[in-house]
Amino acid sequence: QVQLVESGGGSVQAGGSLRLSCVVSGYTFSSYCMGWFRQAPGKEREGVATVDTDDNTMYADSVKGRFTISQDNDKRTVWLRMNTLKPDDTATYYCAMSSWTCRLFGMRYWGKGTLVTISS
Repeated sequence: QVQLVESGGGSVQAGGSLRLSCVVSGYTFSSYCMGWFRQAPGKEREGVATVDTDDNTMYADSVKGRFTISQDNDKRTVWLRMNTLKPDDTATYYCAMSSWTCRLFGMRYWGKGTLVTISS
């Protein structure tokens, strides 16, 4: 059973930084895409950043240059480093995983989320 556990959320002021972590266990497929997605109150869930087995990364335009996704295959951990945070980044951040796509609709496995709150 695939499990994803996020950590690292919290409350910071605008301009600050946070690093989210996602520890994955239980998967057996040889290729995958993992990503961070977020959902703000009253808004739809959206993609933030993804990384695949070959370390190819993708970012939403709204976070390019500020957020960095990385992974450690041995530790089965994915991180999201978030710099220059803005109030618009306030959301619950979810870690997710798929064996065949990096698109939100194809993510099969999800963590429970970690809340990030940015104050102005």
